[in-house]
Amino acid sequence: MPSLNADTPLTDWLAWLETLHPTEIELGLERVNAVYQRLCQQRPAQQVITVAGTNGKGSTIAMLESILLNAGYSVGSYTSPHLHHYNERVRVGGIDMSDKSLCRAFERVNRARGDVSLTYFEFGTLAALDLFTRHDLDIVLLEVGLGGRLDAVNIVDPDIAVITSVALDHEAWLGDDREAIGFEKAGIMREGIPVICGDRQPPKSLLQRAAELKVELYCLGKQFDYEVDRETWNWWVDSGHGRLTHIGLPQPALSGRFQLDNAATVLATLQCLLEMPTDRVDIEEGLEHVRLPGRFQLLASAVPCIYDVAHNPHAALALVQSLQAQPVKGHTRLVFGAMADKDIGQIVDALSAVVDRWYLAAPAIPRAAPTRQMTQILREQGISEDAMQCYDSVRLAADAACGEATDDDRVVVCGSFYTVAEALPRHV
Repeated sequence: MPSLNADTPLTDWLAWLETLHPTEIELGLERVNAVYQRLCQQRPAQQVITVAGTNGKGSTIAMLESILLNAGYSVGSYTSPHLHHYNERVRVGGIDMSDKSLCRAFERVNRARGDVSLTYFEFGTLAALDLFTRHDLDIVLLEVGLGGRLDAVNIVDPDIAVITSVALDHEAWLGDDREAIGFEKAGIMREGIPVICGDRQPPKSLLQRAAELKVELYCLGKQFDYEVDRETWNWWVDSGHGRLTHIGLPQPALSGRFQLDNAATVLATLQCLLEMPTDRVDIEEGLEHVRLPGRFQLLASAVPCIYDVAHNPHAALALVQSLQAQPVKGHTRLVFGAMADKDIGQIVDALSAVVDRWYLAAPAIPRAAPTRQMTQILREQGISEDAMQCYDSVRLAADAACGEATDDDRVVVCGSFYTVAEALPRHV
């Protein structure tokens, strides 16, 4: 093992973490929980909200964080993956953790683990929890990395569990149908706590688990819902405290039709935080000022460019709906790069409804699908050779798409976090 300490650069720590465990993913709580018990002698905050789901987790946490900060609460947030800098994963008070703070936490985790082998994500999760315990926080928001039941985040018992959506992704780890995946995500539930589900058709496995644990379950479309009224939207929830409504709410600053599902889920979550109330002004300001790069993010330039981290069929369909709701006179030019283990065929099938020209490139990561794999999939989907081009990098593909676009066109970048990260200007 190299000599690592609090003064070691963060980049060196992260490079070492990638070599620490024999596999990138190893689901299970025994190892990480053993280290957690040595490392943290207290809960990370007075209240913990754990957020699972196939898509929408990052947006949900961003809106919760924005509203709660506006209400004056001290908030910690743990999310993954990051776009540009690892520091984005661990935030306190809306500010990314510094390199120095992270390195000190890594050193403490390394001492506490002894000879226990940890994955990159497990190590980072423990470091985040260690940092949160040192900041005397009111509330911590934890994003599940993969699944729920056996994810490292699940070593902490939440006070509220949120499940944003259930769709096919990571089938090799979570199962190949919604029932199996729903069971895994339901693993973040605890007996008697509120559970908020932002999926309008939750799997039976999730509902059954909720019934077994006697949780206070709120489902979108049943216990809570919303309607759009021109430029605003109206939300309501039926709870043990009667019906609560908010009329004429502003649209979330995060664009995309799907974000209203996430925003409605956020409001249902907040109404369960009885000890930490938020008022109408907090909600409005939080929704209007929330920021999260790479979620249907439009950057105005000579040609409109939209960046979206959609990386599975469910997210691709949501992206298509948002694009169809905002049509352009000209062409939609797509810069696309996906991971090889994704269902690229289904993603392409969804996107082909709106895409006129494909600019294919593999992000600079070993897991990325090579352009030859992507071109073969496009051919199988009936997309002509004339409509696709391959490039040696995402940046070159994005430059080409923007360079060939006319005033009536738009450029869309999607397929993975890595694809968006390589194309999105770092100063944004």
